[in-house]
Amino acid sequence: MTATVTYPRDLTGYGAHGPHPHWPDEAYVAVSLVLNYEEGGEACVLHGDEQSESVLTDLGATGALPGARNLNVESMFEYGSRVGFREIIRLLSAVQAPATVFAVGMALERNPQAAGEMVDGGLEVACHGERWIDYQSVPEKLERAHIQRNIDTITRLTGRSPVGWYTGRPGPNTRRLVVEMGGFLYDSDAYNDDLPYWVEISGKRHLIVPYSFDCNDSRLQRGGDFATGEEFFAYCRDAFDWLYRMGAEGRPRMMSIGLHGRIIGRPGRIGALARLIEHIQRHDHVWLCNRAAIAAHWRSRHATLAPPPADVRA
Repeated sequence: MTATVTYPRDLTGYGAHGPHPHWPDEAYVAVSLVLNYEEGGEACVLHGDEQSESVLTDLGATGALPGARNLNVESMFEYGSRVGFREIIRLLSAVQAPATVFAVGMALERNPQAAGEMVDGGLEVACHGERWIDYQSVPEKLERAHIQRNIDTITRLTGRSPVGWYTGRPGPNTRRLVVEMGGFLYDSDAYNDDLPYWVEISGKRHLIVPYSFDCNDSRLQRGGDFATGEEFFAYCRDAFDWLYRMGAEGRPRMMSIGLHGRIIGRPGRIGALARLIEHIQRHDHVWLCNRAAIAAHWRSRHATLAPPPADVRA
């Protein structure tokens, strides 16, 4: 007799007939711009880490330096907090495009002025973890403390309690801890759908608003598959056009676009973001919004959708 094995992944999702989202004004597509603010919270021996940061730098495939500072990496990250994120905020303000900031707590603490600029720009500020590190092996007690500190930092520096969560490099305890903390409308540590969906965590219904590494400027880093801003623009434009077509045919979806000040905020790249937003705004039936608005809409319009079974049996 074959034993029944618990398989915790959901490979089916909504299946062939997903729900109609009924976005506001029956928009064909909901577009979520996300600015990741991480600079000052990355791995660095100055922060008590054992090695330097080696992920998402313009050095390409470079190894972490154990027990030493990588001054080139530090300087590249600093561009994001000193220049890049401000260029993006100026652009968003100029074209009146709402967006969400995924903010690392330690990064904001090291640059409180940035938090004020985010608020002045009308941006939703969501949690991105206390550190921009891999939480895979972080002890549960420490991760819980980090989550609370990230919440406290954003609340203190922006005057608003965050309602969204995205770690980026979560561990096995992350989602459960976020749900246990309470106060969040959604988390975005998922890349598996073009619509929000409900899950059940620790006996509670919890909303997932999926994010994307697909339409994400991280692909512009040296050694990535986009060499220029034009390639980023063309890819994201094609994704938007296809989703818009789906919506016009009666299957509306959402689109996430991931941004970083130290990447798309560079002079040779930010024009591509400007052209992309202009392309999106030329279309009717588009809901350009932050992620809190998407979560609030889903909770209001689709609160009765059932989460998948707690266990998927193989």
